[in-house]
Amino acid sequence: MDRDQALYEEVKTIRRDLHEMPELAFDLPKTSAYIKDKLVSYGFVPISVAHTGWVVHIEGQIKEAVAFRADMDGLPVKEATGVSFASKHEGQMHACGHDGHMAMLLGFAKVLSKRKREDLPKSVVLVFQPAEEGPGGAKIIMEDGILEKLMVKSIFGFHLYPGLEEGQVGLCKGPFMARNGEFDLKIKGRSAHAGQPEEGIDALMAGAKILGAIKELRSLWTNPLAPSVVHVGKFIGGSARNIVAGEALLEGTLRAFDVKTYEMLKNELSNIARGITTLSSCEVHLTIRDFYQEVYNDPLLCDHIVDLLEPSEWTTLKPLMLAEDFSFYQEKIPGVFLFLGTRNEEKDYVYPLHHEKFQFEERVLLKGVEVFLRLLMGTHVA
Repeated sequence: MDRDQALYEEVKTIRRDLHEMPELAFDLPKTSAYIKDKLVSYGFVPISVAHTGWVVHIEGQIKEAVAFRADMDGLPVKEATGVSFASKHEGQMHACGHDGHMAMLLGFAKVLSKRKREDLPKSVVLVFQPAEEGPGGAKIIMEDGILEKLMVKSIFGFHLYPGLEEGQVGLCKGPFMARNGEFDLKIKGRSAHAGQPEEGIDALMAGAKILGAIKELRSLWTNPLAPSVVHVGKFIGGSARNIVAGEALLEGTLRAFDVKTYEMLKNELSNIARGITTLSSCEVHLTIRDFYQEVYNDPLLCDHIVDLLEPSEWTTLKPLMLAEDFSFYQEKIPGVFLFLGTRNEEKDYVYPLHHEKFQFEERVLLKGVEVFLRLLMGTHVA
């Protein structure tokens, strides 16, 4: 694929337009309308999915299709990049690169709009998906069944990543990202004056015991060869310094790469809740919400990607305890989720994902378009 200036300018303009209008979850009216208008201008007929998402079907030589996905939603982050195209939506920002993902896929659509059906070895499905940051637009798209109807046999997605040098492709074969969920532990004791503690039941003390038990859970009850995370990030309770706390709340996350370990963590959290109820005389109520499944990159497709890239173009990634709803596609369709490096020390593009100053050079998006085209055509020369 020729990295011509016209395509670069198109992709850059799209990315900056979208960066100015970040929206959250499924509530993406401006973003959705913008993408639809672009797709129509390229000659496509987009299909509505998942409330504000779009799917485009492009017929190739055979009906079996390969899909490419971009997520659409922003984050509730107050932007501090100082760029001229900063967010116009107060308190919302594309701090995770989804503006770049959409621009990349629209750039790919632009390239495909100039190709004839006989030029495409297979059909193509482009997926513009809302609510990756939560509650999970991929799940709704899969439940809709549209990808099955369009005979999608493989699916690919890119995520911009400042942990890799600009333009570098990151690939992890097999387990890549964790299955995740969150939990709440609500503790109900009995308030009393601190001078008469025997009249109360201390919910804060029960919460402290839970924290200790969770730490012990990680060290004693998890397999060191099966990485996992159980973390309490919020602990609130009490009303005054001289009152025995009658209520407390712990909020946390749990993550693991395999179902067995994940379910074991859930079971042990239940045991902890029951045990602290007995030891403290408090009532401890545990609520667990399962979110995304593990991202598992199909080994055969990973090998195919390696064949299409020069050794200098890619690097091996280690599994990460991050989570991604791309996993819902992979549950039924072989797929690979890739990283595309954005780190550029000279331009200070070094801030992590979800940071208020996350920024990148748009030219890197052309690398993503090129890799998508190689995956479709099955050749180094796109």
